[in-house]
Amino acid sequence: METFYLIVVIVLFALAISDLVVGVSNDAVNFLNSAIGSKAAPFKIIMIIASLGVVVGATFSSGLMEVARKGIFHPDQFTFAEIMVIFLAVMITDVLLLDTFNTFGLPTSTTVSIVFELLGAAVAVSTIKIITIDGVPENLGNYINSAKALAIISGILLSVVIAFTVGSIVQYFARLIFTFNYKKNLRYFGSIWGGIATTVITYFILIKGAKGSSFISSEDLVFIQANTGYIILFSFLGWTLIFQIITWLTRINILKIIVLIGTFALAMAFAGNDLVNFIGVPLAGYESFRAFLASPEVNPDALSMVALTKSIKTPTYMLLIAGLIMVVTLWLSKKAKTVTKTEINLGRQGEGAERFDSTLLSRSIVRNVRKFGDSLKNAFPHSLRSKINNRFELPKKPERQQTPEIAGNFDLIRASVNLVVSSILIAFGTSLKLPLSTTYVTFMVAMGTSLSDRAWGRESAVYRITGVLSVIGGWFLTALSAFIVSFIIALTIYYGGIIAIIIFIIIAVFFIIKTHALHKKREKDNNDKETFGVTANKLNGDNVVSESSTTILQILNQVPQILEQTFKGLGEENLKDLKYNFKDASEIIKKTKYLKNSLHKTIAKIEEDTDETGHFYVQIIDYLKEISNCIYHISRESFKHIDNNHKGLLKIQINEASGLQQYINKYFSLIDNQIRTSNFNKYQETSNLQEHILNELENIRKKQIKRIKNQEAGTKNSLLYLNILAEMKYMLLYLNQLVKAMQEFLQHHPNGKQTTL
Repeated sequence: METFYLIVVIVLFALAISDLVVGVSNDAVNFLNSAIGSKAAPFKIIMIIASLGVVVGATFSSGLMEVARKGIFHPDQFTFAEIMVIFLAVMITDVLLLDTFNTFGLPTSTTVSIVFELLGAAVAVSTIKIITIDGVPENLGNYINSAKALAIISGILLSVVIAFTVGSIVQYFARLIFTFNYKKNLRYFGSIWGGIATTVITYFILIKGAKGSSFISSEDLVFIQANTGYIILFSFLGWTLIFQIITWLTRINILKIIVLIGTFALAMAFAGNDLVNFIGVPLAGYESFRAFLASPEVNPDALSMVALTKSIKTPTYMLLIAGLIMVVTLWLSKKAKTVTKTEINLGRQGEGAERFDSTLLSRSIVRNVRKFGDSLKNAFPHSLRSKINNRFELPKKPERQQTPEIAGNFDLIRASVNLVVSSILIAFGTSLKLPLSTTYVTFMVAMGTSLSDRAWGRESAVYRITGVLSVIGGWFLTALSAFIVSFIIALTIYYGGIIAIIIFIIIAVFFIIKTHALHKKREKDNNDKETFGVTANKLNGDNVVSESSTTILQILNQVPQILEQTFKGLGEENLKDLKYNFKDASEIIKKTKYLKNSLHKTIAKIEEDTDETGHFYVQIIDYLKEISNCIYHISRESFKHIDNNHKGLLKIQINEASGLQQYINKYFSLIDNQIRTSNFNKYQETSNLQEHILNELENIRKKQIKRIKNQEAGTKNSLLYLNILAEMKYMLLYLNQLVKAMQEFLQHHPNGKQTTL
């Protein structure tokens, strides 16, 4: 029995390592986004500072470990065997849930997940005890700390509203003072702003960190608490003076210093506050096992866990090991970058492809807010509104391109507000012993500041609101899912014993492997889409020709391949191949849609005096989109035809298609060569070949009509075949127009004639 529970403890720590990995992937968003989004420093510098904050914060988390032991349930009401069931269920559930959210790039709260997992597992075991012992449902309160659970739920609701509101208000006044052209005003008010910001962050570090430190003595804590006012005063005066000297004597942007200090502070807070979410349960399991070893004569089913009610100091070396694992994960985890992208994308100042679609709720919110805003305008004089609008006016394009701070997703003013407001709210909540989540606070502050900065314009508001609502909904889904899944797993382990434990561990490992593969595929698709074609970061007036030509060829080269595979799949009635073919065609649609949505950004980068270049580029993308629609419809209808168990193409139809395919391959090859070399001398040859293919299509269509009259082909077969022929005809016509537009595009661009790809 002792060996069995030793294995259980080892499994708990193994799950803790996995939980640290997925947990850091989720919570990196809390402290990295402000620095990364504003480009306050090179990425490696930001990561080094955040890593230092994580290591320091890990040693400050000792005092919070009691949450896992006795914060949600009363451990003295459970036996050792029951406690281990609860802890196993919690850790398995936590790994599964957090990894799922990370895979899809949605930040969620590790605090909420661990609390509701503890609650779900404890309720499951408590229910069993109630049924088997006294059968009185009202006695659930003897086992569960329901007041704590209710406090956490209320804390969630309050933190969402308060963080968003405070972030919006502070950012609004900060932007009024500094504007987007903040460098001029920074010389006058920068040192004061820096003093306030850094003082708040210093106070935040002391309040948030020192209280739970494993090495700060009780005398030091008493001194800090007794002299808090003096610490704040002298900190403000000292930092203000330092920043003023830096402003006078150097060209260093003090906002960058503030953002980096704030990044360190929030990273420290994350490790100090949330480390308990990852290793608190395994440490509690380890303490339970030690209590079991200390009483070998007592049966595990009878040993009460009174030992967990006592205050236990976590060894510093354990905290440091956990901190180092978190740092390694921070550097290596690709999922952490995915979650970080979500918040940055929702809060970015500039335009770009939106990750979320609009919904009825988001459209309704935007519409009603607009109406309210329009009615509110009349309450203020026009001159005042004009002055305020001027303070929120973005710099002109040339200045923005020359300013690296504005070239980021948002500037350093907003980044510093994100960090300062988040620090204030978390420190204030901690002082009031409110159960705040660092994820909730930092995310909602970031959304509030982006709203005040007018990052949610008419063209993006519905998509940003959908994203915010999706993330918020995910938080509450976390709570519900955590409770239900943990409840079920605890019940299963309680009755299934070691067999159930082994099955759940296998499921967890399999699930992590599958989600890793899914995330890798999603990242590859996203990277292909983001690097596909002409992107804002790569494009300029000089390389627009080569980039555009490469983009077009990437799509056009896939079209004849998909068409050939479609005919082959229809002849063999191969549903699997047709399904993959349809997916390939769907990817082409996504790529052309991305190009279409990026038109505004692309044309703005074409720095020509004439509008002709942009005009022909728009035509090219339009024709490319129509060609992709044609091949998409052909592959989709072919897949649906076989999926509905209809007969494939007749042998004579396959022969006709095969003969036609040879001409189509040659036609696409000629076009590929012309675009690749920017040489259209063989345009007439291409045009003649197209005319021949169109004539062949017409002859094949007539033959099919004759087969219909002679009842040689069924209705479904005829409809499919005629639709394919029609789409092929349209595709060839659009392709011819694309070649003409491409020729005009290259001729009107000064680099077009010299381009050789």
